[in-house]
Amino acid sequence: MAWILLFSAGFVEIVFALSLKYNEGFTKLWPSVVTAISGAGSFYLLMLAIKTLPLGTAYAVWTGMGAVGVATLGIILFKESADWYRLSSILLVIIGIIGLKLTDSH
Repeated sequence: MAWILLFSAGFVEIVFALSLKYNEGFTKLWPSVVTAISGAGSFYLLMLAIKTLPLGTAYAVWTGMGAVGVATLGIILFKESADWYRLSSILLVIIGIIGLKLTDSH
């Protein structure tokens, strides 16, 4: 269950980070509401996950999921660079997340 909470927190973190792009400094109401709710929700889910999972593992997976998700969606939505170096770096983060999951006993 803790891993489900953690992965949920990671997905909500991606929503949070993307909403920062759209709220334009909290000048747009609905994107700002999404930012506030998703930020609080992501932290809450992370907090629940670290009741069971090791803090270092949970935090690394949470931030890694956010980084991979936002970097990937940046390529898709905002036409950011998709060169081999960037894609390789994203892949390395994914490998790290998988490694942390595989080495955790929960």
